[in-house]
Amino acid sequence: MLEIWQQFKQDYLIRFWNPTAAVIAAGILSAYYFGLTGTYWAVTGEFTRWGGEILESMGVNVSDWGYYKIIGLDGTIFSRIDGLMILGMFAGCIAAALWANNIKIRMPQNRIRIVQALIGGALAGFGARLAMGCNLASLFTGIPQFSLHAWFFTLTTAIGSYAGVKFTLLPIFRPPLKLKKGAGKVEHADPQQAKHRFRFGMLIFAIWLIASFYVMQSSIKLGFAMLFGLGFGLLIERAQICFTSAFRDLWATGRAYMGKAIIYGMLVSTICVFSYIQLGANPKIMWAGPNAVIGGLLFGFGIVLAGGCETGWMYRAMEGQVHFMWVGVGNVAGSTLLAYWWDSLAPVLALDYEKINLLKSFGPISGLLLNYGLMIACLVFVVWWEKRFLRKAKARLAAIQGDTTA
Repeated sequence: MLEIWQQFKQDYLIRFWNPTAAVIAAGILSAYYFGLTGTYWAVTGEFTRWGGEILESMGVNVSDWGYYKIIGLDGTIFSRIDGLMILGMFAGCIAAALWANNIKIRMPQNRIRIVQALIGGALAGFGARLAMGCNLASLFTGIPQFSLHAWFFTLTTAIGSYAGVKFTLLPIFRPPLKLKKGAGKVEHADPQQAKHRFRFGMLIFAIWLIASFYVMQSSIKLGFAMLFGLGFGLLIERAQICFTSAFRDLWATGRAYMGKAIIYGMLVSTICVFSYIQLGANPKIMWAGPNAVIGGLLFGFGIVLAGGCETGWMYRAMEGQVHFMWVGVGNVAGSTLLAYWWDSLAPVLALDYEKINLLKSFGPISGLLLNYGLMIACLVFVVWWEKRFLRKAKARLAAIQGDTTA
């Protein structure tokens, strides 16, 4: 029995998980999350509330800000569905990192990285809230909601991330390497430390699990939010799910592994969400206006500049990577800045435009097929780009080898 446990522990709690399987699992979980709580998996709306609460603690009155009237600022992080779900994500991330002994304080190697984290995080947060959602609510969980704005956001995020890749290749973002004597030494893990951390991770996991069921006795939605948050956190940390890498890797190296995984996840979750909508659930539909386009461009550029998206910084920060803690600070700041400017921007960029539901505009079946058709078109493009990129890379390598042998 002990041998079986040790094998399970090594295979499923310590080793990294297959990203494709994990993203598909996240897609299924997000669909159930929508059905059970009435909202979708999203994080930046809650980040914006945190910013509002920080301002209120400093004496700033945000009650008349239009953005907070839309997303709501009632209650606390402990009484809101999004708040408890995000706390669950942090609990899941840190539990998973402890299981694998994958926690170590890692400082940014250069000051420019901190600047990138803050500015990139702020741009991403601002763009996400302008579009009413980040890589989750306006992409991974937004597209399965059949909201046209999510398609606008996704396509412009791709464009923005391409510009971000080109920008971050500038010399200023590539400081010279400093070689240090002994820096290449391999650090061996302390078995006792690994054992203690694993147990601590199990303790966090157990406490949150028990707390979720306890809360469920008084509020089913809040209890499920805690449970799903825990699951989302485990998935993104153990599989290292990062939407930034999906876009950045595609443009920089031609690697499409994470991009394809994300599309597979949406393909699976879409039919699940569709079934809930047919049973009477109300999809989350947002304005399909310039706000989604501009927001996507800013978000795509920002996540590449920062080096991480809204989910990516969460698990990396829990692993001790200080750079991504700064990305989180930038996210909250950028989201809050958008809330401050919303009343000036919204009439021009959002409120005069329709909230377009593909299922209502084209009918249930046609809307479903259209959504799937667009996702398959994205998958075909990603596969084509990957093959094209690798073919060009091989041609360049062959040309270099030809020059050296000539």
